[in-house]
Amino acid sequence: MTKEQLQHLLRAAAGNTGEKVFIVIGSQAILATHPDAPRILKKSMEGDTYPRDAPEKADIIDGAIGEGSQFHAEFGYYAHGIGPDTACVPKGWEDRLVELPVDDGKGTIGLCLEKHDLAYSKLFAGREQDYDFILNLLKHRLINRGKIDRLIANEKRPEVKGQLKRNWTIAKAKYSSKL
Repeated sequence: MTKEQLQHLLRAAAGNTGEKVFIVIGSQAILATHPDAPRILKKSMEGDTYPRDAPEKADIIDGAIGEGSQFHAEFGYYAHGIGPDTACVPKGWEDRLVELPVDDGKGTIGLCLEKHDLAYSKLFAGREQDYDFILNLLKHRLINRGKIDRLIANEKRPEVKGQLKRNWTIAKAKYSSKL
């Protein structure tokens, strides 16, 4: 997905929901800070988003521009309407959101997870695709290990912290083996 495609998704989400501000939490949130990110980081054709002020309208997004929709068939990419609790994110994430203006003349905007918060959420999920995403963030020097370490150290939920530590150890070992 490109930055322009993500902006197109957000315009379509706005048109279908009547909302103007969307939270983008999936891998394509990287496009807000790195629109020219390496192709491997932009390979997903799915934009995970929800309306900030009306998260219950995520179902509208799924129905109108989600996987298998006419939008998906026409453009080859789609939105996944998710909820605020879909991703595990660190404390203070909302203060670090990165604005992605949509330039539709209506004030529509995407608020994308900051890249370290994105890596944190991917670490918590710990799926193979998440490790690959983190490895590529590290390989292309788009995230700082020290910042990830600090986010994990500041986590107060013991079960979350344990999973993050374990998955971060796995991710770093996979990265080291690829060097």
